[in-house]
Amino acid sequence: MDIHTIIATYQQTIQQGREKLSKVKNKIYRIGSLKLLLFVACIAGIIYFVSAGWTTILGVIAITLIPFLVLVKYHNRLFNEKDYLEKEIEVNEQELSAINYDYSCFDGGKEYIDSAHLYTFDLDIFGDKSLFQYLNRTCTAFGKQKLSEWFMAPSNNKKEIEQRQKAVQELTPELNFRQHFRILGLLYKGNANDGKEIIQWTKERNYFSEKKLYRFAIYFVPLTNLILFILGIAGIISFNWFGLAFVAFVILNFSLQKSITLFQISYDKKLSVLSTYAKLMEIAEQKEWKADELKQIKSQLSSASNAVKQLSEMMNSLNQRNNIIISTILNGLLFWELRKVINIEKWKNQYARQLPEWLKAIGEMDALCSLATFAYNHPEYTYPTIATTPFTLEATEMGHPLMEREKCVRNSIHITKKPFFVIITGANMAGKSTYLRTIGVNYLLACIGAPVCCDKMDIYPAHLITSLRTSDSLTDNESYFFAELKRLKLIIDKLNAQEELFIILDEILKGTNSMDKQKGSLALIKQFMSLQANGIIATHDLLLGSLAEIYPNNIKNFRFEADITNNELTFSYRLKEGVAQNMNACFLMKKMGIVVNDD
Repeated sequence: MDIHTIIATYQQTIQQGREKLSKVKNKIYRIGSLKLLLFVACIAGIIYFVSAGWTTILGVIAITLIPFLVLVKYHNRLFNEKDYLEKEIEVNEQELSAINYDYSCFDGGKEYIDSAHLYTFDLDIFGDKSLFQYLNRTCTAFGKQKLSEWFMAPSNNKKEIEQRQKAVQELTPELNFRQHFRILGLLYKGNANDGKEIIQWTKERNYFSEKKLYRFAIYFVPLTNLILFILGIAGIISFNWFGLAFVAFVILNFSLQKSITLFQISYDKKLSVLSTYAKLMEIAEQKEWKADELKQIKSQLSSASNAVKQLSEMMNSLNQRNNIIISTILNGLLFWELRKVINIEKWKNQYARQLPEWLKAIGEMDALCSLATFAYNHPEYTYPTIATTPFTLEATEMGHPLMEREKCVRNSIHITKKPFFVIITGANMAGKSTYLRTIGVNYLLACIGAPVCCDKMDIYPAHLITSLRTSDSLTDNESYFFAELKRLKLIIDKLNAQEELFIILDEILKGTNSMDKQKGSLALIKQFMSLQANGIIATHDLLLGSLAEIYPNNIKNFRFEADITNNELTFSYRLKEGVAQNMNACFLMKKMGIVVNDD
């Protein structure tokens, strides 16, 4: 399947959705008109037959009201279908926009932006126009959290990465499943804290079922009524005793109304959230999966949707208390409301430990669907081979996934030993920083189990750490230079602790003078060599290129060149071997009208 086929698939789904939506809207209009007609007919019939007696009036009501109620139910179903189709069209339109690199409609996870993180801030992983925004198709709070965790703390375990790759590969062609899953999740209009509130709710103590008096009452009341009723029928006691007991129990139940109402309001909100998750659980349960990670999710969700349906049925039963006549009779005879409330709390006790696992499993499925959608939209991407021993990073024709296909210039990288550093020199705007971010982003995608923007990639999943855009901090009274030193010290500490790292640095020691910078940079790279480190460094300092003479087997120079011809500056953005020969700072300054002396 190529990108043109994928675009055509989305377009076809949109077209079919619009045709179905038009038909559903017509049905909604016709059913609405028919409902109005039946309502008017009912009122007119009652007025016309008002003198004919109650039997005739009840007949008119039955003839008009019963079909009216049936149509109300059907009408509601049509509105649900309309909402689903509108969301389906929206989802597919969003995918077409994303293929054309407009992904502003997706959540960029700006709350996860952390300038102190080991790499996410440097690589623009979160926020507007970020990698997370480009990939994120999650429809649940748990899914978004799980996806963000993968980006912030990717796996360094070969088996785990390969298992996730298989799960993503299996989900990729399942377009209908992925979109159905997402649409159901998006149709629930909740808030971001719903999931946390559900988890917190499972930890809260029960109010009703923990009180012995209440547990006693739900058996005492019906048993007492039964005994008094039998004795009354047998003529042993006056039947009035049964009536008095009934009234007493109704009054006693009335004293519980406030606390039961608060219980009902609280649980109705929880049920709304859980009902949405139950639908997601059900479709995930019903599929047969081959990948181990998907099988595990299915296993975790075993019987989950049925359990939530049980809660839904109990809550719907409790909601019948809004019918005053029925609830009064049932409460007087059975202490019915208290019985239902205690049963609901028993449900909570039974499933409290499992519920967080269910929600976690749904979150993982949600996050996997995001990766699978990314893979589906990029059929030309490849899954990397995961190496077992450090260190390997070989990628051919690698591009940045956020750069337009037609404009993206691809380059390669080859690191197959330890220690080894690639030093990149080049002019301003020649492509050094973009190249570093391209490597970092694809490295991260590989470690989370996603396909990468390369023709081929072999990688050892070491811990990624970068220093590309260190910033000062007024609140911490921390200078730009000191902030960078802290990051470099962190890297050294991790290497001393025997951590396997892949290091990406851009312009080391930017916050100091040239002589200090050269001396410090040379010393740092030499220390990296002694600590058996691997990575890539971009710099304007051509002197660092001389390190390849000291470490000919462990350091290699590459460059991005600028070409100045006929007073015009051009870039190829192609990586070449060696140290850069052309610099362009003075040329650009002159172009901007800034006087630069040539001597």
